[in-house]
Amino acid sequence: MRGTKPAHDGSGIALWQYRAMTDRRLLWLACLAHALSLLGFAAYSALLPTFIAEWRLSNTEAGWVGGIYYGGYMASVPVLTALTDRIDGRRIYLAGAGLTALGFLGFALLADGFWSALVFRLIAGIGLGGTYMPGLKVLTDRLGRSGPEQARLVSFYTATFGMGVSLSFLLAGEIGAWIGWRWAFAVGAAGAAAALAIVAVAFEPLPPRAPPPETALLDFRPVARNPGALGYILAYAAHCWELFGMREWMVAFLAYVLAAHGGPAFLRPTLVVAIANFLGTLSSIVGNEVSTRWGRRRWVSVFMLASAALSATIGFAAALPYAAVVALCLLFGALVSLDSASLTAGALAAAKPESRGATMAVHSTLGFGAGFLGPLVVGVALDAAGGPSPIGWGLAFATMAIVVVLGPLALALLARRSRLG
Repeated sequence: MRGTKPAHDGSGIALWQYRAMTDRRLLWLACLAHALSLLGFAAYSALLPTFIAEWRLSNTEAGWVGGIYYGGYMASVPVLTALTDRIDGRRIYLAGAGLTALGFLGFALLADGFWSALVFRLIAGIGLGGTYMPGLKVLTDRLGRSGPEQARLVSFYTATFGMGVSLSFLLAGEIGAWIGWRWAFAVGAAGAAAALAIVAVAFEPLPPRAPPPETALLDFRPVARNPGALGYILAYAAHCWELFGMREWMVAFLAYVLAAHGGPAFLRPTLVVAIANFLGTLSSIVGNEVSTRWGRRRWVSVFMLASAALSATIGFAAALPYAAVVALCLLFGALVSLDSASLTAGALAAAKPESRGATMAVHSTLGFGAGFLGPLVVGVALDAAGGPSPIGWGLAFATMAIVVVLGPLALALLARRSRLG
């Protein structure tokens, strides 16, 4: 970031103020780019009932198209994030933002069914692998603070993910209803292009760095030997299974309840899910503050168990009036993200400095790999249960609860191993 360093930094006070100002500026620019890159993130999920009807998709096929986005992320992120230990993450980010724009634009112009949608969602997911965690590395490599202060800044960046998703749900729903779903994806492409421009202009390149001589690019054994980080990584995978399952299917779930029972016209499913994700953004920041002050592992476990309890029951609530289901979905949106920033901050804090990029690569690969499987399993379970019904939705969403309870177990077991080691 361009700026003039104060000449009178001998006392340390002016230098500290300069670093704090620079860190805030970098944070907000990184968050803005992050949010813009996500404008197309939820376009498919927000308009899922349209695609199921227009392309005559089964619930399993719909789950494949929803999940392949995260599958593309999972396939690309080990290499792209690990590379940030060797080259400036800015270069990775610019390529990723370009691929994201290409995927969304291709979907807008050319998608006409299951296979073409699958291809362009895959491309966009690969692009996400070059922006989300590499974007975090772009930021942390340029911050002047570390420890709890850096963890707080990281929590704001990761919470921006939820804010971008909320905005994506809202815009996609409104644009899709107004001028058609293709324009919703075109806006997503424009957002990714804008993110590329912000990072290209506002973040100066870092000097070349020498890779750690004893490690290969995809050598993740140091991460596997770090039980402190691995516990948070496995818990994050359980979290993502639930979070992305909820995000991909919540609009379709609410649309079913609305069609079955009726409800207030202004409480459109896309608006409700946008608000739920925004509440998740706020709860992620609050959850990180709580866990930082009073014990990260303990409070993350409490958050995950509370969320699992709601996952196990919310689908059966499809028999309730629409307003009651809306209230439960808003609560779910807040609960499901309480642990989000804490898990990423915990993995980052436990990582060895020389393998931080590799740690984030494993963190994202397992997390978004679970994010790929979560929506798919919900769709398969929904078909296996005979399609949408209170029982079908209940059993489908219960699959998320079964997985998320494994997160606290992983944290407890690996924390014990870390102490013994």
